[in-house]
Amino acid sequence: MRRLNVVRKCRYSVVYLIFDTEGNLGKVDYISDYEYDLFIRPDTYNPRYRVWFNFTVHNVREEQRVIFNIVNFSKTKSLYRDGMSPVVKSTSRPQWERIPSKNVFYYKCPNHQKSYVLSFAFAFDREEDTYQFSYCYPYSYSRLQHYLAEQDKRGLDFYKRELLCHSMQQRRVDVLTITSPHNMESTAATLRVVFITARVHPGESPASFVCQGLLDFLLSQHSTAETLRDNIIFKIVPMLNPDGVYLGNYRCSLMGFDLNRHWQEPSPWAHPTVHATKQLLVELDRNPKVDLDFYIDIHAHSTLTNGFMYGNVYEEEDRFEKQAIFPKLLAQYAEDFSWNQTSFNKDAVKAGTGRRSLGGCLQPKTLCYTLEVSFFSYTIGSSHSPYSEDSCIHPLLSLLRP
Repeated sequence: MRRLNVVRKCRYSVVYLIFDTEGNLGKVDYISDYEYDLFIRPDTYNPRYRVWFNFTVHNVREEQRVIFNIVNFSKTKSLYRDGMSPVVKSTSRPQWERIPSKNVFYYKCPNHQKSYVLSFAFAFDREEDTYQFSYCYPYSYSRLQHYLAEQDKRGLDFYKRELLCHSMQQRRVDVLTITSPHNMESTAATLRVVFITARVHPGESPASFVCQGLLDFLLSQHSTAETLRDNIIFKIVPMLNPDGVYLGNYRCSLMGFDLNRHWQEPSPWAHPTVHATKQLLVELDRNPKVDLDFYIDIHAHSTLTNGFMYGNVYEEEDRFEKQAIFPKLLAQYAEDFSWNQTSFNKDAVKAGTGRRSLGGCLQPKTLCYTLEVSFFSYTIGSSHSPYSEDSCIHPLLSLLRP
C-alpha cells in the first residue's frame, strides 16, 4: 500500500485528508478542504485503460463533506450515467454500501482535457474511521487464495485443487476439479467435461463473485449439485490474471497485454496463464475418452445491465441452433439473465478472445461462450435491482437450482 502526497492548489487548509492506495490511484490534487481531484493510474505499461479505482482515506473530520472528482477516466460510456455509484465501507461499518446515486455525476469535463470525470459527494461522520472507496465490490487475489485454502481444509473427496502454472510475478494460477470420486478414477468410455474460466480482465470483479457462487453451489450437499458431480467433471480456473488483479489494473496483465486478445497464439513467457489454460483445453479436446461439452469465460460488463452471453457464428445451422439452447435456458430460469441482450458474432476485433479462438480450434461439439454480468444491476419489467456482493452469484446458479 502506498501513501500519496497531496498536491496543494489552494493557499489555506485546516487539515488534509490522507490517501492510501492499492496501486491504482496515481495522484491527488487538493482543491479545497471540501474538494479533491483524483487521478487513476493507467494499467501497467498500457496508458489506454484508466477505469478501476480502490483507495482509502483517513485523517477526516466529523461531519466533513467532500467532493471527490476522478478526473481522467478512459471510458466514454459508463453505468455511472445510469444510476450506478461507487461503493464505500469504513472501519466501523465493514460491509460495502453504494453511495446514494443522487450524489454521483459522470460527465465530460472541459477543464480536464475533455476527459470523463466521476464526481461524488460524501460526508464523513467518524474521525477515528478509515474509509475505503471502490469502483465496484473488490475481489482480490488474496481473497481467492483464502477461499481456496478454506475449501482445502474441508477434505472433500469430490474436489481437487492443482497448480496450473505461475503468473509472471510468480502468483499461483489454480485449476480446480469438481466431480464425484468415481469420475476421477473412471475408466468409462466417455467423461463429460465443462471448463470455466474467470477474471482474465482484472478489474471485472463481479466475475469472481459469480465464479465463487458457482463453486459454493457445486461443493455443496444440494441434491442438484450431487447430480451434476455424478455426471460431469467441472474444470475451473477462477483467476486467469492474478498479477493484474494484484496491481489494480482494469484490463491488462503486468506487461500491459489484454490477455483476452491473445488466445490464438499465447506466449508461454508473455501470457503464461492463457498459454497453460489453452494447453489443458486442447489436451482435453484431443482425449478420446473426454467429451468437452462447454467452455464458459466469465466477465463483467461496465456499460450494460443484466446477465447475458456472447456466442459464436457458425455456417452449420445445426451447430448454431445447438449453441442457442443454453442461453435460452438461462433466460428461462435466471431472473437476471437477458436473452434479448445475448448475441452471436464473429467480429474481427474479438478474434483473439477465448470464446472466439477456442470456438475455432476445439472440436465442433464444444460450445464456447462468454458470460457477462453487469457491474451494476438487472431489470425485471420496470423493476430495477442493483447487485450486492451476494446477489452477483445469480446468473449461473439460478439455472442449477430446482
